[in-house]
Amino acid sequence: MRSTWSSGICRNQSGSRVFNMLKKEVLRNKNDFSSIYRTGRSVGDRYVVLFFKKNGLGYNRTAFLASKKVGNSVRRNRARRLMRESWRRIAEDLPAGYDFIIIARNTINERSFQDVSSSLNHAVRRSRLKEQVK
Repeated sequence: MRSTWSSGICRNQSGSRVFNMLKKEVLRNKNDFSSIYRTGRSVGDRYVVLFFKKNGLGYNRTAFLASKKVGNSVRRNRARRLMRESWRRIAEDLPAGYDFIIIARNTINERSFQDVSSSLNHAVRRSRLKEQVK
């Protein structure tokens, strides 16, 4: 399968768009995680917890976590996929220059995409980050 890449957007052979996170947009460094947990803000909702902090960069970095409390690897991976897709739909409306950690609660099991998306949207609204875009 051949694809054409351009700034996180991939078009496959059929011409449909596939969104991917660029390598620089993924949060990986242990010191960054520790800093966000220590000095960042957090907002919890029914199925997810959102940690965030300004990063001083011109773009956002994101990490999606699901601990073993969520379940076996199949359940953890499904939880991360649901959170990633929900995030993809709202990330464009957020201001640039933040680090985000999105953590799945164990209540995320057996939930639909709509439930997870609604929970993440509610957490973002409570964080008041969307107000900063205006």
